[in-house]
Amino acid sequence: MIIFAEPMRIIAKSTLKEYWLKHNDCEQQLLSWYKIFKHAKYKSYEEVLHDFGTMKIVGADRIIFKIKGNNYRLVVKVSFTNQLVYIRFIGTHGEYDKIDVKTI
Repeated sequence: MIIFAEPMRIIAKSTLKEYWLKHNDCEQQLLSWYKIFKHAKYKSYEEVLHDFGTMKIVGADRIIFKIKGNNYRLVVKVSFTNQLVYIRFIGTHGEYDKIDVKTI
């Protein structure tokens, strides 16, 4: 049995910070996302969906979040077993359309 005593660890907040320093119109939304995940003890995609109703699951371990009314996209890789979240991509909707979410 897996016990989730620790909240999710996000690797790395600095990626988000670097992005919002260049695109300050999404700072509050990225900070809000970060704070929710930082304190969460998610065990499944369904639990994440409860907090982020517009998220989309891609492949076995990727989640896409719409940021600031879908002006930006955040792609993370999640390991519920290890309580780890890896920031894989943050960018505009147009930049997102040019990536392969499953391999980034």
